[in-house]
Amino acid sequence: MHRYKLIDWILSFFLILNTINMNAQNNGEGEQPLNARQQSLAAISASTAAGNIEKLKIQLNVGLDAGLTINEIKEALVQLYAYCGFPRSLNGISSFMQVLEERKKKGITDVAGKEATPLKDSLETYERGRKTLENLTQTPQAKPAPGFGEFAPRIDAFLKEHLFADIFDSDVLNYQQRELITISALAAMHGTEGQLQAHIGMGMTTGITADQVKAVFNIIEKLVGKEQAEKANTVLSNIKK
Repeated sequence: MHRYKLIDWILSFFLILNTINMNAQNNGEGEQPLNARQQSLAAISASTAAGNIEKLKIQLNVGLDAGLTINEIKEALVQLYAYCGFPRSLNGISSFMQVLEERKKKGITDVAGKEATPLKDSLETYERGRKTLENLTQTPQAKPAPGFGEFAPRIDAFLKEHLFADIFDSDVLNYQQRELITISALAAMHGTEGQLQAHIGMGMTTGITADQVKAVFNIIEKLVGKEQAEKANTVLSNIKK
């Protein structure tokens, strides 16, 4: 008899424990949708795009401590030129150089990380970029892009050749990481809701979930501001509808 009571008690205990875990997850107290490295990539991107150098330096240190390599962070900062411009990308790179020098003086040795694999694709640069964009959007891409690409062919070439070929083809970061960086940068800036909507869709194609996008916007709220985060969440809610 005592044996059966013990079994019932054990089963009840695990049932209660499972219920607590489920409730915690439903209340946002469970596992963080983004791991430490992903959070850092988003935070570094947001701070760079917002032009907040002091916050950026803090996030660069956090990212290195979280396990991001020097080359991964450099790759993120280079990518950002295509979204927030050369001035903020270059400011970010200069800040990163300062952070690395300060850490070196403290005796901290950071991991350089892998270098980009040399490309062996026989396709021309524009075509490589067009194929990458097709993979990200799951939609055929006309040559040139309708609308802006027909009106300004050079910008269409820059988009395909520099961003989606030269930058996205570098395997230091994968497509999912690059979309995480892009979503965070666009959410941190004013007037980029259309591009943000497009890149949330591309990010989801790479496996980024709605919960992870929300987690990025929580970072935006902390580093950039509540108003900017609310705008970004509105874009996400429209996509989900």
